[in-house]
Amino acid sequence: MTSFLRSDRSTPVAIWLLIVAAMVVAMIVVGGATRLTDSGLSITEWKPVTGAIPPLSDRDWSEEFARYREIPQYQQLNRGMTLAAFKSIYWWEWSHRFLGRLISVVFAVPFVWFLVRQELPRRLIWRCGGLFVLGGLQGAVGWWMVASGLSERVSVAPERLAVHLGLAFALLGGLIWTALDAWTGSPRQTITGPWTRRAFALIGLIYLQILLGALVAGNDAGFVYNDWPMMNGALVPKDYAGDSLWATLAHSQGAVQLHHRLAGYLLVAAGVAVAVGAWRSRYLNDDSRIIALAVAVTIGLQAILGIATLMLGVPIWLGVLHQVFAALVLSLAVAFAWRVRRP
Repeated sequence: MTSFLRSDRSTPVAIWLLIVAAMVVAMIVVGGATRLTDSGLSITEWKPVTGAIPPLSDRDWSEEFARYREIPQYQQLNRGMTLAAFKSIYWWEWSHRFLGRLISVVFAVPFVWFLVRQELPRRLIWRCGGLFVLGGLQGAVGWWMVASGLSERVSVAPERLAVHLGLAFALLGGLIWTALDAWTGSPRQTITGPWTRRAFALIGLIYLQILLGALVAGNDAGFVYNDWPMMNGALVPKDYAGDSLWATLAHSQGAVQLHHRLAGYLLVAAGVAVAVGAWRSRYLNDDSRIIALAVAVTIGLQAILGIATLMLGVPIWLGVLHQVFAALVLSLAVAFAWRVRRP
């Protein structure tokens, strides 16, 4: 008999997927640091294969620097930058792209290995294939994002940054869910009731907050309105409205920060409500209650981190920690939704 017939679960597959998930979190962290150091436009070409090799000689570095000096970010913001300063931002972006390449290898090689050895549960084959495609799409979207800052802008388009970060978190959630499925096998039955709907609604709200945070980052909106709970002493910032609805939603610093704040308040309330309801529910088991409580606690800590990050003027280490907690919050929410679907 093949492994497909012996079992529909595999601990090695689950561990592999969790390792890839951890690498995606690392990718999010490095990407956040790249953004906070304004390093994302330092590499002006997309070379999926040969780009893995960094400049190895003085001539290579001179050519890379010359290409960077042709884009608006250098000409308008960084004119006069030294080669040494350029190298510091170059290495952040190179590390971000290299980690993406490494993740693709760490995913693809074991995937093929498990397929050949028939150790990948049959029900997870197409799902893992879809996750691999999503990872490849993330690379293409990353370049689409970078390209938006190479000709007319001095930074990437905020909405493209939101798409790029949103795909990364979608990939993380898919990996966590699939790893849990691989670890435990298929359930005897699944539950579709009010707790399932609440759990998925909480994931949706967390995901929305992540996208709103990406718009804040893309507009450098964390560097303005650094008081709390007011915004320069007002409930609604004076520069809230843009020239159009889209300009307000995606490009107004005041608007994107206000939306991120309001969604954060709503998310804290939702997290507490879900945790309290889960703890009192006689339909949920202890595992679900504990995970719900963990989700609420991490949401609260994330809110505190967000406020501290804002009021301290977005120091890099705190901004990165804020993103780490976003990944933790989403992962726990996915685990909660996965658990409440099972008896």
